[in-house]
Order: sequence, then C-alpha cells, then structure tokens
Amino acid sequence: QTLDFLKSGIATRNPHFNRMIEQIEKVAIKSRAPILLNGPTGAGKSFLARRIFELKQARHQFSGAFVEVNCATLRGDTAMSTLFGHVKGAFTGARESREGLLRSANGGMLFLDEIGELGADEQAMLLKAIEEKTFYPFGSDRQVSSDFQLIAGTVRDLRQLVAEGKFREDLYARINLWTFTLPGLRQRQEDIEPNLDYEVERHATLTGDSVRFNTEARRAWLAFATSPQATWRGNFRELSASVTRMATFATSGRITLDVVEDEINRLRYNWQESRPSALTALLGAEAENIDLFDR
Repeated sequence: QTLDFLKSGIATRNPHFNRMIEQIEKVAIKSRAPILLNGPTGAGKSFLARRIFELKQARHQFSGAFVEVNCATLRGDTAMSTLFGHVKGAFTGARESREGLLRSANGGMLFLDEIGELGADEQAMLLKAIEEKTFYPFGSDRQVSSDFQLIAGTVRDLRQLVAEGKFREDLYARINLWTFTLPGLRQRQEDIEPNLDYEVERHATLTGDSVRFNTEARRAWLAFATSPQATWRGNFRELSASVTRMATFATSGRITLDVVEDEINRLRYNWQESRPSALTALLGAEAENIDLFDR
C-alpha cells in the first residue's frame, strides 16, 4: 500500500524503478537524513519528493509544511534572502524582514531542486543549517533555528562539480547518505502505458472532462511512444503535455487516430527542432562562426 502511494497508484512494471521505490519507502519511514534525487529533467524528482513528504505526514512524522524552490532561480542577495531570510535594512530595498524558506520548512520538509546551482556562500550556510539546525539570517548577528528534512534534486553530476571546485565536498558528503537516481522515460518503456492511463485519469480529475482513446488511436500512440524515434527529452513532463494536447483536441470525449497522428507529428517536430545539426555536432561552437557563402 505504501509503495502504491509513492507511485500514486501507477502500476509500474520496470523492475529497477520498482526496487528503487521499495528502498525509498524504507528510507522515508525510518530516516530523517537528507535524500539526494538524481535524474534528468522531467523524471519526477519534485513529484516524488512531495509524495515522500505526504507519506511521512500521514504517519505523523511531520508537523510542518512542504517547501520547495529551484535553486537555479536564486542569484546574489536574493538567494541568501530567499533561503535564510533577512533582517530589515540588510541590503538596499530590504524594507521589511523576511523569514526565509528554511524557517518556513521548520517541522517539515525542504526540497531544493537543482542544488548544484547554489553559490559557495549558500552552500556553506546550508551545511551549517543541516548539521546544527541553526543559521544566521542575512544581515543578522542572531542565530535562528529550524528543524527540517532536506531532499535535494539535481540533473548534474555533483561528484564532477566537487572535482571542479564548484560544489563543497563536505556538503556533498552530508547529502549523499541516501542517493537515488530516477531513470528517464526511455529507460522505463514498460511504464509508458501505465503512465499514459494515469495521465488520462489525471486530466479528467483536473478538468472534469473524461476522454478515452479509440482502440486504433491508442495502439498507434503507444507504438510511437515506445519506438526508437521517441526521444522523450522532457520525460514524464513531456508525456503529460502530450496527453493534455490530445485530450484537448478530443471530439465527444474520444481521442481519434487523426488526433494521435497530429500529436506524433508535433512531437517529431519538437524533437527535430531541439536536435543539433550535423555541422554543429561536428564543429561545436565554431560552427556559428562559419560563413556558409564564403568560398
């Protein structure tokens, strides 16, 4: 039942993914240590983090909120202020004090997506906050406390960032106790069909519009979705968008073969657009400097 909860009831078939979810379930119930989720964009890191929080909350392990932020959006003073808060007058424009996300997560869970994008100062302060559960708001000489569980997400290889001096080795060691790598959609082709069904049901729940595939249309979409042509660069997020488009164009609640063929063409076009040209692949950035009319 717990495993079904973490998977939102999706009958996943990929053995590697199912084993990983079993491990995550044990860690979620027994540990409050940081968890690191690796995986490509759209693989479900944020979704899984929230499900872990909801599982622990249902077991009365949390009294606080689920707080999340994408660290790639944090820059300069804004990063410090957003994460750790600030006192009035800490910097130009700081007319009022701010609590910060770490304090907002007190008693709950903090999900830091793209943690590899944090600056050096933020990394140092985060390490202190994890280890000591205390930190200084920006511009303050008074420590504050916050007890939260951290889940970090990243698409980058943090070990490589450590080797390059871009990520603190001690912080990496601290968040690397429980590390799980979420596979992309192409590595979970067995799970495309159950996720298709889940997304169709989710669309109905969100919009109130129930749709179904014609048999031939469903067969055509699945054949393409599991073929080598389907790159699924956006992974499950892209699958969800595909279902949304087809459901929107459905007539009288039926997704027809015409709708599916249009969607397949749209996906092919999108993936073709994002593919580097042969010249760029061969020459890299130098390709931009070549005058194609120069003889």
